[in-house]
Amino acid sequence: MINKNISWWRKFLAFAGPGYMIAVGYMDPGNWATDIAGGSKFGYTLLSVILISNFLAIILQHLALKLGIVTGKDLASISYKFPNWLRKILWVMAEVAITACDLAEVIGSAIALNLLFKLPLIIGALVTVIDVFLLLFLQEKGMRYLEALVISLIGVIMLSFGLEMFLSRPEIGMIVGGLVPSVEILKNSEMLYIAIGILGATVMPHNLYLHSYLAQTRKFGNKNEDKKEAIMFSTIDSTLALCFAFVVNCSILILAAAAFHKNGLFEVAEIQDAHRLLSPLLGTSLSGIMFAIALLASGHNSTITGTLAGQVVMEGFVNIKMKPWLRRLVTRSLAVTPAVVVIWMYGEHGLAKLLVLSQVILSMQLPFAVIPLVYFTGNKKLMGKFANSKMLATIAWIIAGVITSLNIYLIYESFK
Repeated sequence: MINKNISWWRKFLAFAGPGYMIAVGYMDPGNWATDIAGGSKFGYTLLSVILISNFLAIILQHLALKLGIVTGKDLASISYKFPNWLRKILWVMAEVAITACDLAEVIGSAIALNLLFKLPLIIGALVTVIDVFLLLFLQEKGMRYLEALVISLIGVIMLSFGLEMFLSRPEIGMIVGGLVPSVEILKNSEMLYIAIGILGATVMPHNLYLHSYLAQTRKFGNKNEDKKEAIMFSTIDSTLALCFAFVVNCSILILAAAAFHKNGLFEVAEIQDAHRLLSPLLGTSLSGIMFAIALLASGHNSTITGTLAGQVVMEGFVNIKMKPWLRRLVTRSLAVTPAVVVIWMYGEHGLAKLLVLSQVILSMQLPFAVIPLVYFTGNKKLMGKFANSKMLATIAWIIAGVITSLNIYLIYESFK
C-alpha cells in the first residue's frame, strides 16, 4: 500500500511506470514505417497528424486508467456487461489488433538484426520467437523489472534520435508549420492513407486494454480520495510518457523529411533504404548504426507490451487462462508466419507495405476498443462520481466519431 504521508514527489515515483509501458507501443516499428513514408513523401505536413493523434491518445489513456482504478477491472473483463455475441466480436477484433502489432514488431526486429549483424531477414524473423524466454524471466522477477527495462530502452531510442536530429539539421520553421493541420491531408488519398496509418500506430487499441489493467498494479486504497489521487498521479505518468513518445515519432518523421524529402528522395518507404541513405546524406556511419540500434530497441520494447496485452484480452473476454509462454508462442507464430511468407515471396521490398498495412489494420480496430471505453467511463452506475463530465464525455464521443468516420472514409476510398 502506498503510504499517504510521503511527499508528492515520492508518490509520483510510486505511480510512475505503467505510462511508459504503454508509451512504447507508440514508438514501435509500425510507427517507423508510417513516419518514414510520410516524411520522405510529404515532408513535414503530417507532423500535425502525429500531434493530433498524441492528443487523442492522452485523453483515451486517461479514460483507460480511470476505468481500471475506479472499477478494479480492465476494459476486457468489464465487457462481460455486453451480450455474449458482442463480447466475442470485440475479443476477435482485439486479437486481430494484437497480431497486427506483433507483426510490426517481428518485421522491425528482423530488419534491425539484418542491419546490425547481416542476419538474413527470414532467420531474423524466426529468431524473434526466442524473446518469449526473456519476457518470461522478467515477468517472474516482477512488474518493476519490466518497467525498468522498458524505460531503459526508451532512453536508448531517444538518445539515438537525438543524435540523428542533430546531424540532419532540420528547418525549425518547417517543423512549426508542419504542426498546423492542413486540409490537403483529406484531399490527397495517398496522404490520408498514411495519416490513418499514423493514427493507428499512435492510438493503439490493445494499449487501452493493457492500461486499464496496469493501472491496478499500484495499491492505493478503496476510498474515493485514494482513487482520485491515483487517477491524478497515473494521468501525469501517462501524459509525460506519451510526450516522450510524441518527441520520438516527430523525430522519425522530421529525420525523413530533412534527410530524404529535402534531397528529392520522395519514395523512401523501406526502413532498409532509410538506413542505407542516412550515412552518406548525414556524412557519418554512426547515424546508420544508431538508427538500427534504436529500431531493435523499439521492436523488443513493443514485444513486452504486446504480450501483456494479449494475456489481458484473452483472460478478460473469454476467461481462458493460457500459460504465458504458450500465449506468447501462439501470438508470435501468428505474426511470424505472414512476415516469413512476404520475405520469401517479395524479399525486403514487400516489408514496408506490410508494415504500413499492419498500422492501418490497427486503426480500423480502434472503434471496437474506443467506443466501449467511452461508454463505460461515462456510465454513472459503474463509475459513480468518477463518470466522465459532460465536457469530457462530449470530447470522448467526438474522438470516437472522428476515428470511426476516418476509417469508413478510408474503406470507401480503397474500394471506390
